[in-house]
Amino acid sequence: MSFSHIVEDVVQVIEGIGVAILVVGGLLVLVQAMVLYASPTRRQSVYQHSRRHLGRVILLGLEVLIMADIIRTVIVDSSASSVAVLATIVIIRIVLSWSLVVEIDGVWPWKRYRLRSGGLEDPDDSKEDGVGGEGAGRG
Repeated sequence: MSFSHIVEDVVQVIEGIGVAILVVGGLLVLVQAMVLYASPTRRQSVYQHSRRHLGRVILLGLEVLIMADIIRTVIVDSSASSVAVLATIVIIRIVLSWSLVVEIDGVWPWKRYRLRSGGLEDPDDSKEDGVGGEGAGRG
């Protein structure tokens, strides 16, 4: 068994972990949503809670899958075409991750520091950028 075969097996394990994070995390968020919905006093928060936690699960799963792609490309298959495919996949996943962060936090990543520092953030400022706060994403 060669080094590249061992690394490929490790990459497959990492990909399996990424998929498991997505599946198990999604199921846990669903169970939490059902528990919250069963409590009449907490029913109003089910949507926001589920959306926020499912977004975090997806982000974590994507990060693990990106890690597997990077390992595979750098160690196992370092041809120009595989690097181009990796770059495309990473760009798509970065855009997806950014959009998920905006959905979870309700602000653009470069404006988040203002919220944390208690700075001059106008509560309606995020709506000007097309990103709403608590009600974003509701139709």
